Amino acid sequence: MKITEVRSHLMQAGAPPHTGWTAQGQTALASSRNWCFVTVHTDAGPVGTGEGSGWPRLVAGAVQDLAHLLVGEDAADIERLAQKLRVAIMGHGQTGTVGMGALSAIDMALWDLKGQQLGAPVFQLLGGQTRRRVPYYTHASDVNSALSAVERGVRAIKLGGIPNIVERSFAVRAAVGPDIDLMVDLHGPPWLNAADAVAIGRAMEPLNLLFLEDPVAPDNLDGWRRVRNQVALPLAAGERCATLADMRPFIDEHLLDVLQPDTGRFGGLTQMRKLAGWAEAHGLLIAPHSGSLGPVAEFAAVHLLAAIPNALMLERMEPDWAERPQAITTALLSAGGHLAVPDAPGLGVKINLDFVAAHPSQRNTALPTGGWNPGTDGETVYLQARRPRAPITSQGPEEHHE
Repeated sequence: MKITEVRSHLMQAGAPPHTGWTAQGQTALASSRNWCFVTVHTDAGPVGTGEGSGWPRLVAGAVQDLAHLLVGEDAADIERLAQKLRVAIMGHGQTGTVGMGALSAIDMALWDLKGQQLGAPVFQLLGGQTRRRVPYYTHASDVNSALSAVERGVRAIKLGGIPNIVERSFAVRAAVGPDIDLMVDLHGPPWLNAADAVAIGRAMEPLNLLFLEDPVAPDNLDGWRRVRNQVALPLAAGERCATLADMRPFIDEHLLDVLQPDTGRFGGLTQMRKLAGWAEAHGLLIAPHSGSLGPVAEFAAVHLLAAIPNALMLERMEPDWAERPQAITTALLSAGGHLAVPDAPGLGVKINLDFVAAHPSQRNTALPTGGWNPGTDGETVYLQARRPRAPITSQGPEEHHE
C-alpha cells in the first residue's frame, strides 16, 4: 500500500465554555484555537487520518513541506518513515513542537492505515487491550463547575491558574469530598519562581492531590529540583516536550511521577509507545495532555491508554465547544468518567471535510488575561514573583476560625 498524497486540513475551533483557568481570566483558547488534521492517501484506496498540535497553523505548513518525502513510500513502514522525517527536519535545527507536531499527525495517520489494512483497531497493534475503558479527568474553574462534573459521573477534576489557587482548591475539595481525585495545574504565563511554587505546593499538601502540574517552567530545571525536594505531592509535566530527549532530564533526575505527553506533538503513537515503556521501567505513569487538541488525537490517546499498563488517565475538556462533534464522523462514548475504547479498524474515526472547510483558520496566537499580579497584565512577562505574597497560601476565611 503506497502513499500517493498527504493533505493537511486546518480549521478554527471554538473554545470550551470553561477551563481550569477561567476563574482567573480569559485563556488563549478563547480566540486562537486551531485544529490541524492530516489525511494520508494510498493507491489501495484507504485513507489514514491523524492530527498534529504544537502551533497547528505552522504544523499544517510543515506537513505539506514534508509530504513529497512520503509519496511512493510503503505506508506500513511506520518506524522507518518516522526516522526519515526526523532526518529531514533536523536541517532546520533542534526539532521542536512544530516539527514533531507534523510528524505526530503523519505517524498517527499511518497507524490508522495499518489498522485498516489489517482489519484491527490500533490498540491491538500496540500490544492488545489492557483495559476496555479509559478513565479521564476534566477541568473545573470553581465549586459549581466541579460539582457539575461529579454529577455527570466524572471522578477526577483539575483546577488551574495562580490567583487564589489554594483557596479555590480547598473549597473544591470541601465540596466534592475525598473520593474525587483533585489535581492542580500552575502553568504560566506567568510562570512561578521556585520559592513561590514551593510555598503554594506545600500549602496544598493536606489536599492529597493526585498530582501538582507544572509548578515551574519546563526550562527551569533548578526550580524543578527545589520543588521536588521540598513538596510532598506527586508532580506532573510534559505537555511542552516534543521528543524523548526533552523528557530525559525529568526522568533521569526523578523529577516527575506523571508524564503528560501531548498526543498531537510528541511524535505520534510511535514515540509515545516508546515513552510509555521507558516510564514503566522507572515506575512512572502516563496521562496525556489534551487541553487544546481536537477529536482525532483524542481517539489516538484512548488507543494508547487502552494498551499500555502504566496509564493513569486522559485529560478531557468536558464540556467542550458545542460544535466539536461535527468535526468527525463518530464520537467516543463516555459514561461514569470513562471513555469506551473504539473497536473499529484503525483509529475508528474520520474527519468531516465539509465541516472543517467551513471553519477556516482565522488566528492561532493570543494572550491570556488575569494570571499576572494585579495591574501588571500589560507587562506580559514570562516569569513573575507573586505580589502581594502573603495571600498566595491562603485557604480562605475558614482558616481563621480553626
